[in-house]
Amino acid sequence: MAAADHILTLRRDEHSGEVLARGGDPQAHSILERTGFVPVVRVHEHFHRLPTGLDEAEETRLATLAVARLRAINHQVDCSAEFETSSREAHYLPLGARVAHLAERIREATTTEDVAAVLTELTAAHDGVLAALAVVLDAAADFHQDLGDGADPHTAQRLRFLAEERLGSIASDLRHTRNALADRHEAHPRRSVCSGETPDNEREKSAVCACPPPPPRQPVGPPLAASARRR
Repeated sequence: MAAADHILTLRRDEHSGEVLARGGDPQAHSILERTGFVPVVRVHEHFHRLPTGLDEAEETRLATLAVARLRAINHQVDCSAEFETSSREAHYLPLGARVAHLAERIREATTTEDVAAVLTELTAAHDGVLAALAVVLDAAADFHQDLGDGADPHTAQRLRFLAEERLGSIASDLRHTRNALADRHEAHPRRSVCSGETPDNEREKSAVCACPPPPPRQPVGPPLAASARRR
C-alpha cells in the first residue's frame, strides 16, 4: 500500500466549497461510500465527494460521521476543524465481506465436495447469493421504471437485462461448475490433510510427517505461435 493510502484527508475545497476526501485504502473508500460519499475516478486522480444538493449542515453531519467511522478502525484521518469529533462508531462486518469469506473456505478446502458446498451458497436456487442479487436488481429496476426522468425507463430496462442475461449467464456457468465438483468425489492432490503423526510401523521416529510428497507440477509449454496455429 502506498504511503499516501495510510492517511485520508477530508476537507471542504476552498474554491468549489465541496467536501472532498482524498487518499485512504480500499476499506476507507468503502466506509466513505457507506456514509453517502460518491467516488470520482479521473485519469490522474481518485477521490470522493458528497452528493450534490445537500445543505451545509447535512454536509457537516455526513463528513463528521465519516471521521468517526474511519477512526473507529484506527485509520488516520486529517480533517478540517469543522469535521473533528471524539465519537467513534462501531464497525460491523459488511455483507460483502461475509460473502468474500467464502473464498477463504475454498482456499482451505481439501475435497471437491468442500468446494461444491461453498459454491452452493452462491448458486442455490431459492436463497443463494446470485438469486438474491437478481431480486435486488429487479427491485432497483422497478424503482426506476416510474421515477419520472426520461432516462429512468432505460435504466430500468438495463437493470433487468443485467439480472436476466449477464447475471443469468454467470449463474448458469457457476452451477455447472458446482454440479461437476459435486459428482467428482476427489481429494485435492496438493491439499491432503496431514495429522503430523508417524505411523506405528515407522522405523525413523524422528520423522515429522509420513505423508507422501505431492505430485510434481506438470510443465506448461509456451503458447503456439499464431503462424503455427494457422497451418
